Amino acid sequence: MKKLLQSIESLKASNISIKVKERITEFNNITSEDELFKELCFCIMTANYQAEKSIQIQANIDNGFITFTKDKLKKELRNNGYRFPNVRAEYIHEARKHRKILKNTINSLEERELREWIVKNVKGIGFKEASHFLRNIGFKNSAIIDFHIIDILADNKIIAKPKTITKNNYLEIETRLKQLAEKTSLNLAELDLYLWYLETGKILK
Repeated sequence: MKKLLQSIESLKASNISIKVKERITEFNNITSEDELFKELCFCIMTANYQAEKSIQIQANIDNGFITFTKDKLKKELRNNGYRFPNVRAEYIHEARKHRKILKNTINSLEERELREWIVKNVKGIGFKEASHFLRNIGFKNSAIIDFHIIDILADNKIIAKPKTITKNNYLEIETRLKQLAEKTSLNLAELDLYLWYLETGKILK
């Protein structure tokens, strides 16, 4: 862990910290009903798919996530080279039933309760995607545990690399990330961006 802590502290002292702060500020600015829903759609797309490509598709489709028919959405996802156009169009179309209540739900539940609500009620969303959504709309204390994060934690002997991710081991890994965040005086949202940069050389969302 010592080497990882040193790497994070080095990034905190570099210009990367400015980019991290800028990205966190951007997350805090996603507040309207439509923008919240489009961010939820982005996170539905990222399951087993690249975040960078999902960002571009999100920009291309934009309000189509709200207005397109199911068939039109399937077509546009396919035209944008998306890997799972049919099933994810189904998920996004079904998620529209939550669009009008999403903002009020976000404002009325604590972060942990909200994550559970999203996983339970939004088809196509698991703990990783729900945590990703929460981080991207300004929440700070949910860990986004994907293979990039697992690899860097396993490489630094913080966890043993799991064969599968269940709810229980997701929460166990999240606890280890909280400990790492405390040691680096970061919240989980900030820590994720630093770890992603260490693994990929990029600051995304």
